Amino acid sequence: MGMKITKNGRRCTVLLDGDIDHCSARSMREMIDRYVNEEKPEVLCLDFSKIKFMDSSGIGLIMGRYKLIKILGGRLVIAGVSEGISRIIKLSGLGTLGIVKEER
Repeated sequence: MGMKITKNGRRCTVLLDGDIDHCSARSMREMIDRYVNEEKPEVLCLDFSKIKFMDSSGIGLIMGRYKLIKILGGRLVIAGVSEGISRIIKLSGLGTLGIVKEER
């Protein structure tokens, strides 16, 4: 599991790579939270375009980052979501939170 964080103005994009499961989600959360708390971006974009598999840990990853960025006055955007991951997000009810989903 890898990830790359880039900044463009007040927008932070996290390109996630590999699988998101219980083991990988923990280290991802820690790295993203540390970066967000330091940089305080207006927009946090989680890019799922390189994710092959995601279990419920991915929902926790999204939800936690949503809460964090909201507390800081920013907003969360998700991008590059496959059909399968989109279904998981929809079934979880995350769509009702107003998280912006950018098209692939």
